[in-house]
Amino acid sequence: MPTKYLLDESQMPRAWYNIQADLPEPLPPVLHPGTHQPVTASDLDPLFTPALIEQEMTTEREVDIPEPVRDVYKLWRPAPLYRAYGLEKALGTPAKIYYKYEGVSPAGSHKPNSAIPQAFYNKEAGVKRLTTETGAGQWGTSLSFAGSLFDLDVTVFQVSVSFQQKPYRRAVMETYGARCIASPSELTEFGRRVLAETPDHTGSLGIAISEAVELAVKDPDTKYALGSVLNHVLLHQSVIGIESMQQMEMAGDWPDVIVGCTGGGSNFAGICQRRFKTDPLIGDIVGLKLTHPWRLIVG
Repeated sequence: MPTKYLLDESQMPRAWYNIQADLPEPLPPVLHPGTHQPVTASDLDPLFTPALIEQEMTTEREVDIPEPVRDVYKLWRPAPLYRAYGLEKALGTPAKIYYKYEGVSPAGSHKPNSAIPQAFYNKEAGVKRLTTETGAGQWGTSLSFAGSLFDLDVTVFQVSVSFQQKPYRRAVMETYGARCIASPSELTEFGRRVLAETPDHTGSLGIAISEAVELAVKDPDTKYALGSVLNHVLLHQSVIGIESMQQMEMAGDWPDVIVGCTGGGSNFAGICQRRFKTDPLIGDIVGLKLTHPWRLIVG
């Protein structure tokens, strides 16, 4: 029996799948933090390019993947699907366990699936710089990689404690040409305010996001990029599940249960495809989360 199932480049998805098209009812609107009214396209314009705003709001089932994005995807996609024989043996289970391995990307995670198209659309719109935040560094590394391919300057605000604990991740971002800054920082008004109150603040993703957004809205040549949560990010990650369905068919199997980790939702949304979701043979789709994933618990 094969251990891995590999698709040819010609089988790589040509369109992203938008799960919004198949939800039983529309999602509640995102509210503007200032007005508490539903966010409009014009509200998003200071942060994102028109193409990404359109993807954020569309309910079309499929969105074509631009050829320049597919060309970069081919550096590591289609990603392999593995049969975990060793884990099955260790568990003593009769179950067949398969896993989709996204670690083959240049950044070592699934995050470039969205970093590449975000960089592409920003470059196409004439943007010169991108700002973002990162915790452990996976998203920051991915956007740094994407920025290097599309000749964009990238500034990454990394949560201070991770900035100190993970110098090699910072080195990778800088190797790709990005500027990596410990957050909170003296570079932004918000960062300076936090440091004035707590000089030894260890940082948080919320603070890093605030700093990245502040830089973006103050400079017309700069936009902001986010690696999870948003609809267009989940859209881009759908390549994971589209490939996985083809590979399960190649294996002559079909899952009874699908398991994915959930933080901001980009990985889980990637594997949670319409055919998987609606197939009566699949008993459950399980999202595993941290004890305290605040985005999912309190919003």
